[in-house]
Amino acid sequence: MRLFIEHRTDYRFSEPQARVVQLLRMTPGCHAGQNVVDWRVDVDCDARLKPGRDGFGNEIHMLYIRGPVERISLTATGEVLTEDRAGMIAGTSEPLPPSLFLQRTNCSVADAAITEFARDIADAGDSVLSQAHRLNDSLHERLTLDRGRRQGDRDAAKTFAEGHGAYTDLAHVFIAAARVIGMPARYVSGHLLRRDGADELQEAAHGWAEAWIDGMGWIGFDPAMGMCPDEAYVRVAIGLDYRDAAPLSGARTGGGDEVLEVGVRVGLTDAQNRR
Repeated sequence: MRLFIEHRTDYRFSEPQARVVQLLRMTPGCHAGQNVVDWRVDVDCDARLKPGRDGFGNEIHMLYIRGPVERISLTATGEVLTEDRAGMIAGTSEPLPPSLFLQRTNCSVADAAITEFARDIADAGDSVLSQAHRLNDSLHERLTLDRGRRQGDRDAAKTFAEGHGAYTDLAHVFIAAARVIGMPARYVSGHLLRRDGADELQEAAHGWAEAWIDGMGWIGFDPAMGMCPDEAYVRVAIGLDYRDAAPLSGARTGGGDEVLEVGVRVGLTDAQNRR
């Protein structure tokens, strides 16, 4: 597929800010099954953007803005060519060993209920790959997706107990359960083309998980959709949990309150639609 993406973030401050510093993880990389044709990040005020990579290998930009500033609009837009690789990842920047992704985080701690659930999956036998698929399918059946809820740092135990959550929350449960049974797992932020063809404004970027399978490498699993990522997915950043891969994080110097609005559009390019 040839996908067009527009990811817009608007900040409004109740008081002028003297300085704003943000880390942007909004630029997808090229790897097997994903080729970035064109990409740009625009800011609607006087700002400095410094490109680089973080410790996970993600492409990043550091954004520096000197005030006084009362509002900021960031827009990441571009086109990406994708193909279906059944979730299998190859050709990515991997500076860290898979074993690092067995670490627990505050968002991905497995309580007694998740631990029992994960061990039941493992006790059923079969290959590690089969266990990962069964874990993904079971969570898709068990947990309800809250499409309207914003992503955040809700912990996996609460999501599992309540039986519902946002994309991020369901991915955190998968990650927590996978790590219980010794399967390295990590969070992925990115974008997803709506399969019903609706060109609606999405309230946030998408999120899913990847698990390490010996002999195969990293494979994506999306418990919210109950499938492995295919050509409708665009992969942007990875981390131990959402906070490591969030599109934006940073700090500001100044008082008052902050209001954040996010809008994401993912669609087929005109060339793709004419086929």
